[in-house]
Amino acid sequence: MSNNGSKVGCWIVVAILGLMLFGSFLTNIGLTAALFSGGSSSVSSNLPQDQYPEYDEVWSYGHGDAKVVRIGLQGVIMRGRQERLFGSDPDMVELILSQIRAATIDEHVQAILLEVDSPGGGVTPSDEIYAALAAFKRADEDRTILVFVRDLCASGGYYAAMAGDYIMAEPTAIVGSVGVIMQTLNMKGLGEKIGLSSVTIASGENKDMLNPFEDVNPQHLDMLQELVDSMQNRFASIVEEARGLESRELLDGRVFNVSQALENDLIDGIGYWEDAVDKLADLMDVDDLYIVRYSQEPGFFDSLFSSKTPKVPDFQSVEAPRFMYLWKP
Repeated sequence: MSNNGSKVGCWIVVAILGLMLFGSFLTNIGLTAALFSGGSSSVSSNLPQDQYPEYDEVWSYGHGDAKVVRIGLQGVIMRGRQERLFGSDPDMVELILSQIRAATIDEHVQAILLEVDSPGGGVTPSDEIYAALAAFKRADEDRTILVFVRDLCASGGYYAAMAGDYIMAEPTAIVGSVGVIMQTLNMKGLGEKIGLSSVTIASGENKDMLNPFEDVNPQHLDMLQELVDSMQNRFASIVEEARGLESRELLDGRVFNVSQALENDLIDGIGYWEDAVDKLADLMDVDDLYIVRYSQEPGFFDSLFSSKTPKVPDFQSVEAPRFMYLWKP
């Protein structure tokens, strides 16, 4: 019994030492996090941080005095964070809006160089970016926006580009796709074959619109088509006004190579990065530019975990049909 008692006592001591060691580890992690993230998390002003975002500025290009901010619009324009095993990637739309807001409130910023490589995306996020860019110019009538298209500027990406004063695209880029799309699947036939049916309790005959296990109701299609047409009318009107077009004949969802886009006044020039910089300097009537890009240091745990951990698939989410300014061939 004494041997058993001594063994139990030994394990108790080991357990206590283990807990103390683990507690010490957590304390060190917390102190390290405070050391590395304390500067970035402290509020440097008494202003709301979302309304007045602050970024570190990285000198990107040029040696002039005219300050320009380069902002990237890449990928599908959709709101939402991508969850990872630890942490999450930021909302790309909110990040772009925040950067435009930071440029807007900085009275030294004279222009934005918007670099676009996007097939478009959600209707509302695309419109939000367009509106934010328009607000940047309204804040100072002497400000300029040059849109530089690297590979693709379609649908919602092109919608946002309409806030630009000049659009330059690389020689191999694709431009256009002025249109709205909404897609879903109807699986009624498949459901009947495998014995799968839908049980829906709804408050009205239109609440269950586009149920994939029911026959498509022509009246529902008419309602949705009316919404699509209204969104297309807004898109086409903005393009018409921004590009000075006399007809909407080409604004039917098709895409163009840069030669076709230039010929039809959908863009203003063809060139590479250096050409875009030179053109922006010419528009601003200066010899050289001082181009910066925004950078925001991640917190300690973001650096430690988020960027190095895999993305987590959301198996529970089912993509609902939605209206999109998206080129989706």
